[in-house]
Amino acid sequence: MALLFIAFFFLFLFLFLFILLHCRAATSNFYGPKNHPLIGSIVAFYRNRHRLLDWYTDLLAASPSQTFVLRRFGARRTVVTANPANVEHILKTNFPNYPKGRPFTDILGDLLGSGIFNADGDLWLTQRKLASHHFSTRSLEHFALTVLHCETYSRLLPVLHSAAAAVDLQDLLRRFAFDAVCRVSLGTDPLFLHPSLPCSPLADAFELAAAISARRGTAPVAAVWKIKRALGLGSESRLREAVLQLHADIYAIIAARKTEIMIDGAGNDLLSRLIAGGHKDEVVRDMAISFVMAGRDTTSSALTWFFWLMTRHPSAEAEVVEEVVKRIGRHGTIDYAALKEMKILEACLCESMRLYPPVVWDSKHAAADDELPDGTRVRKGDRVTYCPYGMGRMEALWGKTWAEFDHQRWLTTTAEVVRESPYKFAVFQAGPRLCLGKEMAFVQMKYVAAAVLREFKLRREEADDGQPPELVPLLTAHMAGGLRVRVEKRKWNNDIIN
Repeated sequence: MALLFIAFFFLFLFLFLFILLHCRAATSNFYGPKNHPLIGSIVAFYRNRHRLLDWYTDLLAASPSQTFVLRRFGARRTVVTANPANVEHILKTNFPNYPKGRPFTDILGDLLGSGIFNADGDLWLTQRKLASHHFSTRSLEHFALTVLHCETYSRLLPVLHSAAAAVDLQDLLRRFAFDAVCRVSLGTDPLFLHPSLPCSPLADAFELAAAISARRGTAPVAAVWKIKRALGLGSESRLREAVLQLHADIYAIIAARKTEIMIDGAGNDLLSRLIAGGHKDEVVRDMAISFVMAGRDTTSSALTWFFWLMTRHPSAEAEVVEEVVKRIGRHGTIDYAALKEMKILEACLCESMRLYPPVVWDSKHAAADDELPDGTRVRKGDRVTYCPYGMGRMEALWGKTWAEFDHQRWLTTTAEVVRESPYKFAVFQAGPRLCLGKEMAFVQMKYVAAAVLREFKLRREEADDGQPPELVPLLTAHMAGGLRVRVEKRKWNNDIIN
């Protein structure tokens, strides 16, 4: 009896101390969401689950250090920051302490496997070194002169020319990017932007798997999707089917490429180089999926929001068109050298990505206890998230005009593009994980933007009520409902843009 009393006493003491600590935590972070004993901030998280991105941004803006801590039942303690000093600490200064981590790789593991965007340590470094050869200046020039030229002038522009009614530009840009990245990475052309706009089981599988995987990361309680995965229920069942489709298609492409290599030798695409390097099929598969995902989603997302912003800011659009014509003429060929000189276009793209970054947030997991430059304490195992979307909306970083689209903030008095710190403009990550495809992304975005805007005026079909389209934070910033635009052939009158 005495032993039972002692056991209950210590259990009561443990619960009392646990609740006391949580009560203190609830009042220690004035600028964070309200915490409750035991459950933390799960109530506020659940209420804001359909606007998490804007909720996080509001909390970051209210915090003096642009950092807050989120505690909620069923999830790891999360530190969220928009502070450039913290971002530099995470991505560079103490980089070894902030890997992707097991919790992150669990979320995307079914889709990305051990590919470069889901890997840490030696596995990540090996893949990065291998992939870096794919982004040389020579490769970029070849990409602009062959792949982009073909995709733009043989497919994208003809589809826009033939558009009798409004078209979903987001869908066309995704098709464009999917074809382009498959040609560069896999050495195969899926013809997804064929004028008939066909269905593609491979593209559909990518779309479904990416959407479901992204929603895992924002689930109020992670245990729910893990149980559904274990039992093969609902969305997790659909994810499994999509991943099986992906694997089957990629393995078929690998087998076909091996046969081609035996007959004709290795090609210049990434897949051929991976196979020639003697890597196992599973490693080749995972790397191929990672690169297709990155190339398909990021540039198409950035261009979708860019074109929407151009419809809202016709004066900026006119400046871009004037610059394009100045560099290549009304009928000239777009080449790599000309793209490098399109500074106003680059400034508009940077301003667009400041407001609508393709990847709105990114997370690491602390390998050991740490303290961020602003004094925020990080515990081993904490999820540490930096938020490019929120950073683009901080008055402390961009001034009182942060909400305005102003591409001039990216241009010096000599019309050169401002090179902002990558820890303030963290769209392409920074430090050792700086995006290898950054330059290729700019080449593709500038090429498509220059070609389309020189030929067409695009106007959003929906009535403009002054409100931006809804941003859905999947793996990339998706525009809910697409971007339906009316396409008008641009008219010229003695070189005056109309």
